[in-house]
Amino acid sequence: MPSTGRLIGIDLARGLAVFGMYSAHVGPDVTVGGPVGFLLETARGRSSALFALLAGFSLVIITGRPHPHTGRSGRQAVARIVIRAVVLLALGYALTALDTTVEVILSFYGLLFLVVLPLYRLRARTLALIAAAGALILPQALYAVRRSIEDGTWSDAVTAWDPLARISGTDGILELAFTGAYPVLTWTPFLVAGMAVARLDLSRSGIRSRLAVAGGALALLGYGGSWLALRLVPHALSTIAAATGEPASSAWWSDTVGEPENGVPPAWLLVAAPHSQTSFSILGNTGVALVVVAGCLTVADRMPRLTRLASPIAAVGMIALTDYVLHIVALWFFADVWYVPATEGDTMSALPVLLGFLAAAVLLAAVWTRLFRRGPLEYLLYVATRPARLIR
Repeated sequence: MPSTGRLIGIDLARGLAVFGMYSAHVGPDVTVGGPVGFLLETARGRSSALFALLAGFSLVIITGRPHPHTGRSGRQAVARIVIRAVVLLALGYALTALDTTVEVILSFYGLLFLVVLPLYRLRARTLALIAAAGALILPQALYAVRRSIEDGTWSDAVTAWDPLARISGTDGILELAFTGAYPVLTWTPFLVAGMAVARLDLSRSGIRSRLAVAGGALALLGYGGSWLALRLVPHALSTIAAATGEPASSAWWSDTVGEPENGVPPAWLLVAAPHSQTSFSILGNTGVALVVVAGCLTVADRMPRLTRLASPIAAVGMIALTDYVLHIVALWFFADVWYVPATEGDTMSALPVLLGFLAAAVLLAAVWTRLFRRGPLEYLLYVATRPARLIR
């Protein structure tokens, strides 16, 4: 571990997650095809899942790794997480108010931190079991809740009494928990899985290889299971195609299948598209995230030359919050000047924009991390949590 106390492999994985989110937000449309299209399609949804898993890892670092804090230090750590959650909630709504095309994830993170915080003292095995149970059960619960919201009026009453909805001008807790792009109900397993990884002794021989094998098995179970189910269940593919208006042959791994337009059929629970909020998608995306984390940890530990080459990406991971926020602000600021969404013209027109965003992120991170320990927004978040020190 470097003097800053960071795991370089985790920073590298977080940097790759930021790059993946950039590609989803400003990159060309995946219909461009070829190697570029494949890479873009692979990053869609899976990068945000990796980001969420690493958020769970960070929560355990703050609350004590390898042993959770207790007593006064434990109370202070919990207070720091609560403050971070509130700040992320407010920052997410502020970015959403810019009205860009990006589905901002930060507000969802704020609530996610509060939901998983009570689990911070649990062991790795217990956390892994909770994550697995959540992946298998919560998507079905979300499907039932969403159907109830569509069929009834109770959600309007909840929103009317929700102070968060009035303050933010959104659907408040209902959106964060159930109806939004990153519903807490089905994104909780990603954070809990990241907490389980953080509880492991990653320096032990064989841990990283076992992590990679487990990730590969989960990816196979998620995407392979979806592929098989879609072909074994009668009329599943045709039902999904009719609901989305797009061919469903790639629904087992790609979000090019789209979203159901007039109600979600039960067959939707069989797809594994990255943002489908199904058990298959959570299992597959978690598996990919674990493989990436294991690979990055291995590179940082065993391949010093490659680690030096990848250090600019790790630097992006060190100031991931700053880079994430700045790219949304840039999209808002420059939207009417030079950025043209790929759907309005040539599918490759956004590639220079994506490359420009990546270059700017790397340059900012490389310069900043040479001068300072924390990114600008990371430092402000650190300052905001200082009142936690007053807790006795």
